[in-house]
Amino acid sequence: MIFGIGTDLCDVRRITATLQRKGNRFAEKVLGPDELEVFHARRAKVEGRGIRFLATRFSAKEAFSKAVGMGLHMPMTWRSCEILNERSGKPFVRLHGELAAWFEARQLVAHVTVTDESDYVASFVVVETRPADDAAIATLS
Repeated sequence: MIFGIGTDLCDVRRITATLQRKGNRFAEKVLGPDELEVFHARRAKVEGRGIRFLATRFSAKEAFSKAVGMGLHMPMTWRSCEILNERSGKPFVRLHGELAAWFEARQLVAHVTVTDESDYVASFVVVETRPADDAAIATLS
């Protein structure tokens, strides 16, 4: 069953301006440790790729916070939620600390997608409740 849905649209120029004003402190505030590694690697190769990566993660975390219904209030923090990619490129949500415990206690699972096109990035998150016992559901069929 769907627990919540969140979406976000972000202007990359706004992220660029904030990064120019605040420097890497902004990225370090928004990104978790694994995301920071990807950000620095992409930015070192092509500045714009790094900035778009930061913008998609900012947007996805905004969408996730909307889907769980708490906004950016504890236990939801920027760094406790990471948006990473599987080898195939598919994005996924990795949670840490109190947020991970809160999420697991409610038996939730998140699905995320991100996209970027020139000056804008968008993200969409669906959070659903995980069936208590998938085997029990299969036997009911």
